[in-house]
Amino acid sequence: MQTRQLGALWPVSALTLGGGGIGQVWGETTREEALETVRLAVHGGITLLDLAPGYGRGEAESVVGEAFGGRLPAGVRVTTKCQLGSPPAEDVEPTIRRRLQRSLDAIRADRVDLLFLHSNIIPDDYTYPEPDVQDRFATRWTLYRERVIPAFEALRAEGLIGDWGITGVGLPATVRDALMTEPRPAVVQCVANCLDSAGDMRRFPEPAEPRTLIATAARSGVGVMGIRAVQAGALTDGFDRELSPGQDLADYHRAAGFRGLAEQWGLSPARLAHRYALSMSQVDTVVLGVKNREELRECLAAEADGPLSSAETAAVESACGLA
Repeated sequence: MQTRQLGALWPVSALTLGGGGIGQVWGETTREEALETVRLAVHGGITLLDLAPGYGRGEAESVVGEAFGGRLPAGVRVTTKCQLGSPPAEDVEPTIRRRLQRSLDAIRADRVDLLFLHSNIIPDDYTYPEPDVQDRFATRWTLYRERVIPAFEALRAEGLIGDWGITGVGLPATVRDALMTEPRPAVVQCVANCLDSAGDMRRFPEPAEPRTLIATAARSGVGVMGIRAVQAGALTDGFDRELSPGQDLADYHRAAGFRGLAEQWGLSPARLAHRYALSMSQVDTVVLGVKNREELRECLAAEADGPLSSAETAAVESACGLA
């Protein structure tokens, strides 16, 4: 598998195994299938495992811990996340430390290579359309600068984390500020799909601007992990999990032309969607949401296919309404 430089850190595989699938966020799987999926990913050349305690209430982290008996194979790196929100300032560092330790215990590790702030970063005076719950998922700028960053830097100095990053799905203007202001994150996770859609991760009315964020990160020397390559199933043949009542299917319907193009080219929509994400300029690695070996093999095949040509990329974007 191709390797790429992740910002100023280290080379990683072009594909990253995400924890959502093996944590059963994207549909049911068995523990044994999840274990075999993780092992196949590493055997197939994947060197980065992107986890979070929220993926199945610790299930994804426990799967990785069990898969390798607490001893990751040589050259394989692991991440985890902390969805902090906006607690009282004095609670920030102990909360991050407590949640990190729970993740370390589940993974059976004494450190992780990257710890991500998995909260939206917003201006101090910003109000979401759902203000009553925003402090659960959004971290205010001053709290991020004055409490979160020092906590992450302390963990890095202690050797509990290799470095830290952010999930770049908050208010775009504030995410750009975070990417350009020292000390800046080593890595950002950005939406990377041919719909330019974050789906239900976008909680604000402003445009999401994922490509602007990717370009800003690249200019700032921040590594980019591309997420949502199939936009939560919108860029596949169909959903193989139970959907929430009233779930918005606008992206799935927008992708009808994309599915038609994939059929014309003799590819599954998921395989083409991953090839597109892998072909996106300035995306260092694409995070997979696979939940079993069959889905993983399809993604490995997409990587082996190589990047799309400029003409193919243009055709995909036209089919998705971007051109």
